[in-house]
Amino acid sequence: MRRIFVLGCSLLVFACGRGPETSLPSAGEIEAKTLELMEKEDVKGLAVAVVDKESVRDVMSFGYRNVERQEPLETDTIMYGASLTKAAFAYMVLQLVDEGLLDLDRPIADYLDKPIPDYERWASLEGDEDWRLVTLRQVFTHTTGLHNIRYFEPDMDLKFHFKPGEAYAYSGEGFWLAQTLLEEGLGLDVKAEMQRRIFDRFDMPNTSMQWREDFADNLADGYAMDGSFEPHDERSNVAAAGSMDTTIADQANMWRGMLAGEGLSPESRAEWVRGQFPIRTAQKFPTIENFDTHDDRGEPIALSSGLGVESWMGPKGVNFAKGGHNDWTGNIVICQEAEERCLVLLSNSVRAEIIYPELMKFVLGETNYPWWWTYPDLHDQEN
Repeated sequence: MRRIFVLGCSLLVFACGRGPETSLPSAGEIEAKTLELMEKEDVKGLAVAVVDKESVRDVMSFGYRNVERQEPLETDTIMYGASLTKAAFAYMVLQLVDEGLLDLDRPIADYLDKPIPDYERWASLEGDEDWRLVTLRQVFTHTTGLHNIRYFEPDMDLKFHFKPGEAYAYSGEGFWLAQTLLEEGLGLDVKAEMQRRIFDRFDMPNTSMQWREDFADNLADGYAMDGSFEPHDERSNVAAAGSMDTTIADQANMWRGMLAGEGLSPESRAEWVRGQFPIRTAQKFPTIENFDTHDDRGEPIALSSGLGVESWMGPKGVNFAKGGHNDWTGNIVICQEAEERCLVLLSNSVRAEIIYPELMKFVLGETNYPWWWTYPDLHDQEN
C-alpha cells in the first residue's frame, strides 16, 4: 500500500530547465524501488521526500502506521523525528547567533547566573571544572565529553570523559546543556522559539516539540528489528536533543528551507554544514565506548562534525546528513550541497535502516555516506 504526493515542476528533466546531469529517478521509479526493498526486508512503514533545488519535488508514504489495524501511513501521519531535532535546533540557535545574542565559542557558563552544577540537572558535575569550558560549538560538534544519555552512566551521574574539545563522542546531553543556556541564560522558551523560527517559518503545521492532543488520531506506531510492536509515546517534555513529532510533508518543507539557508545569514548557513571537527571513530554508537577508537575510512572522505549535522566529501563535493534512531524508529536525511538536493527518509520500522544504502544510492547516486560508521551492525562496508 502506498500514498504519493508530487510537488513542483514536471518530472521530465527538460521541462524543469535542467540538463540531464541533474536528473533524478521519477516518482514512479522511486515508488517501485521503495516497495521492492520494503517487501524484501519486511519494513512496516516508510515515508520518503525528495528536495530538488528550491522545491519539494516528491512526498510519498508507503506501508502502515499500524499493521495490526491495517491503518495506512499517510504523508500527514505523525512520526517521531528523534534526533533530526538536533539539526533543526542547531539551525535555530544559529539565528540567535546572527542576531548577536549568542557566540558559538563563548563558554556556556558565561551566560548563566550561577555555576552549571548549581542547576539540579547538572549537579553531578560538581567538582569537575570542565563544565567551565563547554561552548555551543562543542555541543553541536559532539565534542563536550559528556555521554550520549545520562541513563548510560552509573546512577545517572554525568561526568566528562575527556576534556571538552579534544575528541568526538555523540552526545544528546550536550544539547540539554544548550537548552539550559537558552532557557536559564537568555530566558527563552525553546518550544516557542522552535515553533516561531523553524516550524512556522517552514510551513510545518503538524510538527511540535511537545505532544499535541490533535496528533492522537493519526500516529505512526513503532516496530522493532524483530517486528515487535511499540506504541507511539506522548513526549511531554521539550527536548532539544530529540522530542520533535513531525510528518514527512513537514520534514520535506523543513529540509528544503534549511538547504536554501532561509532565516540565516550566508555565513551562518555555511557554518552549519562546514566540517568543523574530524570524525575518525570506528563507529558512531555506542559513543563514549568508542571515542578513542580509530578507523581510517573517515579520512579520505573528510568525515566531520558540522553544527548538528555530519559533513563529508562525496563525488560531487560536500554532503551533509542527520539521522534519528531508536529501537522502533529509523530516520535519515542526506543532502548534496552542489546538486542542491536532499532525500528525506522517515520510518516507524527500524528495519528500514537495512534498505537505506540501496535506496539512497538509487535516488541520489553515489554519495560516499559512511554507512559502516552509522550502522556498523548492518552495513560494515563502504557505500
